[in-house]
Amino acid sequence: MTKLQFAAVVLGVCGPVVGFAQEEKVDLSVANRIRAEAFERSKAMDHLFYLTDVYGPRVADSPNYLSAAGWAVKQLQEWGLADAKLEKWGTFGRSWTWTRFAAHMTEPQQTSLIGVPLAWSPGTNGVVSGEVVLAPMRNVEDGAKYKGTLRGKIVFIEEPRELKLHLEADARRWSDAELAARALAPEPGEPERFGPPAAPRRPGDPPPPTREQQQESRNKLNEFLNQQGVLAVVTPGYGGDDGTVFAAAAGSHEAKNPLPPTSIALASEHYNRIARLVEKKIPVKLELEVRARILEDNPDGVNVVADLPGGAKKDEIVMLGAHLDSWQAGTGATDNAAGCAVVLEAVRILTALNLKMDRTVRIALWDAEEEGLIGSREYVKAHFADREAMQLKPEYGQLSGYFNLDNGTGKIRGVHLQGNDMMRPIFEAWLAPFKDLGVTTITIRNTGGTDHLSFDAVGLPGFQFVQDPLDYMSRTHHSNMDVYDRVQKGDLMQAAAIMAAVVYDAATRPEMLPRKPMPKPQPKPEPAK
Repeated sequence: MTKLQFAAVVLGVCGPVVGFAQEEKVDLSVANRIRAEAFERSKAMDHLFYLTDVYGPRVADSPNYLSAAGWAVKQLQEWGLADAKLEKWGTFGRSWTWTRFAAHMTEPQQTSLIGVPLAWSPGTNGVVSGEVVLAPMRNVEDGAKYKGTLRGKIVFIEEPRELKLHLEADARRWSDAELAARALAPEPGEPERFGPPAAPRRPGDPPPPTREQQQESRNKLNEFLNQQGVLAVVTPGYGGDDGTVFAAAAGSHEAKNPLPPTSIALASEHYNRIARLVEKKIPVKLELEVRARILEDNPDGVNVVADLPGGAKKDEIVMLGAHLDSWQAGTGATDNAAGCAVVLEAVRILTALNLKMDRTVRIALWDAEEEGLIGSREYVKAHFADREAMQLKPEYGQLSGYFNLDNGTGKIRGVHLQGNDMMRPIFEAWLAPFKDLGVTTITIRNTGGTDHLSFDAVGLPGFQFVQDPLDYMSRTHHSNMDVYDRVQKGDLMQAAAIMAAVVYDAATRPEMLPRKPMPKPQPKPEPAK
């Protein structure tokens, strides 16, 4: 029996593989070795420990981020990768870090409060105390009715949140039925979203605001609050209960934008109690201390990049990556130290097994994903193509594909093709040896919100894997519960095995990966007047 015949038999046992997928060469002995290394000698949780417990959280270009990036470079160097470095991608702007948060209600009763400071808001310059006012406002127009009444006050800027009893588990895995539905192409007009339904929009509703419009509205509100002399601004985060606080930024990393007042997010239960007291005309005083620094002395942004040099086709590149930056409430474990741990572990597996690959494998840990995929977008612009003009760089023809992981700690269940149906038989062959690990879904659908989009936007093959949701959106994403203990060890080991195998297959494949038609230039829209 030939190797090809043997591979076809084994793939048939793993599941039906049709058409061209049987012609796609998969070295099953290598797949077996990768699985053994990933499950029997895993270091994934070791990587996670350093990225979270030691260096987390990792707000973009903060001291913690730079320490984590330096640790990753050292690891890659120790594993023998070439040119492991911090690669500047451009100007990020100001960074932000915090070292202390304390909040207490002192009147009418003493209560310690659960909360977190919001990024790019300054500290309190010591312990401060003030009276609470409930002044809900989404924009400066809403704030006009409170003009002249907020000086020296601690402003609760949102209405209390209604909290409902949890009758379903926070965490879940995709069912076979859900994955089967996801594998089907969408009907015309059907949304691409995979997960909870989006809020319905009625005919005639205005389009949702762009990131730029949201920033402009926030700038105006922050300027108004500063002019009014507020002591601090408090929100109930943007979701969560049971003491979980979801929190991101109150200001901007761009120096052109005004800084907000001291801003914090409280646990919804604590926020609601205080709001009820104020609504009943019972005076409430809080005592706050926030130590935070706005850092403007090192405006450059940096990605972590390193190469595992290839052989006969070393000028061609296969990339894998995840974003290294995080928000500040937890330690950035599921978003996205988990993805970083997986791609680091995949590279460690490839080096530990001393696997020879024709193409160079390049790992990237991205900066400033949380601010709009900036690190990966600028890397693609510098190395491959400028999406605004579609001016191609020499390396554009050298990249075979990019593989990304950034949807929490859940195990890989398949892959999004991003509309590249030519990749279907290739992924079918590559993933067939892992069907018994739950990897069954290959979907033509797109998925958004993470760094593969930077590659896809210029016509390069870029893919994000389908992952089990677990409690990513319900409990950990951008929250104070985004910590080491929420990461599932077995899921990380499974994901690392699959990532290593897919990268190996791409790096040893005779041909480069097929591409969709090159997109047209995507110039930035003119700013609204």
